[in-house]
Amino acid sequence: MKQLCLLFFFLTLSIQAQFHISGTVRESITNKPLSYASISTAEGINSVTDVDGRFDIASQKPLSAVTISYQGYFKNTVKLVKNVNYYAIFLYPKQDIAKYVLAPNVNPALAIINKAIASKKSNNPQEKLKSFTFKSYNKLIVSAAADSISSSIDSVFIERRKGRKFKKIDSSSYKIKEMVSKHHLFQTEKVSQYQYNNKTLKESILGTKMAGFKHPIYEVLAFDLQSFSIYDSNYELFETKYKSPIADDALLDYNYKIMDTVAINNRNTIMIYFKNKKKSKSKGLEGVIYVDQESYAIAKAVMRIKGVLDISGTHEFNYVAQEKLWFPSSKTFKIIKGKNDDDIKILGGTIQFDGDVAENFKARKRTASDYSYLYSESTNFDIKYNIPTDFNRDFIAVDLNDAATHRQESFWQDYRTDSLDVRGQRTYLALDSIAIKRNIASRLRIGRKVINGYLPLGFFDMDLRKLFSYNNYEGFRLGFGGTTNERFLKDFRISGHIAYGTKDNDFKYNIGAAAQVDRASNSWFGFAYTDDVKEIASTSYAVEKKPFKLYDPRPINISTFYNYVSWKTYLETKLIPKTEAILTLDQSVIEPKFNYQYLLNGKSYSQYHMTTAMISLQWSPFSDYMQTPDGRKESEKRFPKFTLQYTKSLANVLNNDFDFSKIEFKTEFEKKYLNGQKTNLLFEGGYSNGDVPLTHLYNTSPNNITKESVIQRITFASKNSFETMFFNEFFSSEFVYFQFKHSFNRVKIIRKVKPALVLVSRMGWGDLQKPEQHTGINYKTLNDGYFESGIELNQIFNGLGLSAFYRYGPNQLPKFEDNLAIKLSFVLKLGL
Repeated sequence: MKQLCLLFFFLTLSIQAQFHISGTVRESITNKPLSYASISTAEGINSVTDVDGRFDIASQKPLSAVTISYQGYFKNTVKLVKNVNYYAIFLYPKQDIAKYVLAPNVNPALAIINKAIASKKSNNPQEKLKSFTFKSYNKLIVSAAADSISSSIDSVFIERRKGRKFKKIDSSSYKIKEMVSKHHLFQTEKVSQYQYNNKTLKESILGTKMAGFKHPIYEVLAFDLQSFSIYDSNYELFETKYKSPIADDALLDYNYKIMDTVAINNRNTIMIYFKNKKKSKSKGLEGVIYVDQESYAIAKAVMRIKGVLDISGTHEFNYVAQEKLWFPSSKTFKIIKGKNDDDIKILGGTIQFDGDVAENFKARKRTASDYSYLYSESTNFDIKYNIPTDFNRDFIAVDLNDAATHRQESFWQDYRTDSLDVRGQRTYLALDSIAIKRNIASRLRIGRKVINGYLPLGFFDMDLRKLFSYNNYEGFRLGFGGTTNERFLKDFRISGHIAYGTKDNDFKYNIGAAAQVDRASNSWFGFAYTDDVKEIASTSYAVEKKPFKLYDPRPINISTFYNYVSWKTYLETKLIPKTEAILTLDQSVIEPKFNYQYLLNGKSYSQYHMTTAMISLQWSPFSDYMQTPDGRKESEKRFPKFTLQYTKSLANVLNNDFDFSKIEFKTEFEKKYLNGQKTNLLFEGGYSNGDVPLTHLYNTSPNNITKESVIQRITFASKNSFETMFFNEFFSSEFVYFQFKHSFNRVKIIRKVKPALVLVSRMGWGDLQKPEQHTGINYKTLNDGYFESGIELNQIFNGLGLSAFYRYGPNQLPKFEDNLAIKLSFVLKLGL
């Protein structure tokens, strides 16, 4: 859902203010643009040019003149002329430039940056202050510069062998021009109170208003466009982290240059330009920071990334004399389109890019989205320092109550730093009308549910996973299932499914109900009755929510299942901070659907009763959570995550046949690098103690079928399975499993063929206690370990990829080709 911001941006650029000027700053002799030249006005506005020498200044008050300065050049003050909004400004180099020539290998900027790094702790508000609170008003708009958009209506042709053929009339640019001349394409406002104490920063949303939506989109509210602090080791822009220019080891990654001296809040600052040293296609973070000459604190910062998207973030500070501290006063964020080789499709809409002109791609005609932009501005006020601050639920990063979504206009008039202009006022009226006419809220609701695997049909959400699947035991499994939704009852739900297998000619079904006992912690108490089948010795965690897939390739080749008829009662809750938990009490009758007998105390079991209690818990200590009127949501997923599941049979309860216990543990770690690469680590282990039938042991997730040749064994790869391990080859009562994956950036071979290389290595060890108790099926154990490695070439063409894995080590097979597995992969990107 976070991509929704991007969608709004793409569907829809100049900030509308009462007075607005723009232009370029260039060198007079070479006509070269001057990046990050200082711009100031008599009215107290300070700005800089971007990397292309462009500037854009908006003001609510009339501007009389602008002064441009740049190290090594004469200042130029330009008087502004009424009704002239664009200025081409030139700077002349000073004749005596010798004083700007530095001794070899001496850069005074490095000494200043080193002092700024050494002084971070005394200048960072989150280090120097015990606590602080402030309120912030934020306005985000998506718009476009109407004057830049063509108003022509074009004819669209398609190429045929016999020539071009007329297809349709395209009036989209004309319609968008008409629209943005009257109102923005999206607008939202938010008033928040920020509280900092005990190294924790919490946002409580006091009011929110989103054009076109009666109820706000939570994911947009929780979306951090840019970092709050510039003192962190990593600086974040649009969900991507970059090493900060004042990180402890920043000098290894950045070059620095003194550009100018600028007065801010009557204090002298040194303007320093920084740029990543790497000369790659993705140039990384660059910008300017203003360093206080006395305290070496950051008084202002401009951060920018230029690539597929042109993203910039600006941080303004005010100097607080009594605290001897620069404290954040405002920040702005802006996105415009950059360049990319691929067109992007989102919800049926295609976003076009220019591609790399060096590859002789034909330049396309510019469309309205080329002039679109997203702009966000936050202004802080009512700031208090070192005042005792206590807040509840400090593990909640963002808190939103129901009252914040229903604020009257008087609330907004009190908190807006500037009143809305006519265009902004029209935005709410126009988008509210459009949203009702086009039923946008309903369409968004449907889209959310479909991405999670459900199709809403009135008060019932149909589970798309239940419609169709295939495995070697049931054949084609055809079914129907789902759950009632909030339109039925908010605090009560009924769920179920029914399915029929064309190969085993049998029906399976489930029925259940649950009541919500606490909305704030998403706590539900329920029961269910199930008569279905399940893969033998498979490991699943009840607390984990399976992601929706249009297809699940692994079950296609599974032929060994067991039938279970069970009564279950359960409690699911998020009561414990940063934790999700499910507790169950289950009574089941188990019948293996393959040749198997379990021997215990001289008795042979082909059917048995199990009564068990289980707790399944997932802890995400580094994730951020948002509290909403609809419950608690994980707003920012971070790693590592830890999952623990413990199962205990209840002796002499409801005809229970066996006495045993099981414990499973899993931890997942994901590391995203600044160069776009990614490493994933997965560690998992399981241990069972007591009398456990094979159906409830561990098979360590094999995904290879028993066929003679490599070609015959080609199937789809799974995510975390042993691709070279044959089904039912190994069973364990205790095991450990480790997986390493490293994903490289996509490599362009030709325009539409850009595979993503992934290196994979997996290993596992296991043992089986009391093997003599399991008869009727042949298997091996993992005492000596199991090893496989391979490569994945994902998304080679239209999401289709190819993988190859090789089995080695103690369990390597005699024939080379029996150790080799070739798999297909398919990546389908669904985005809202």
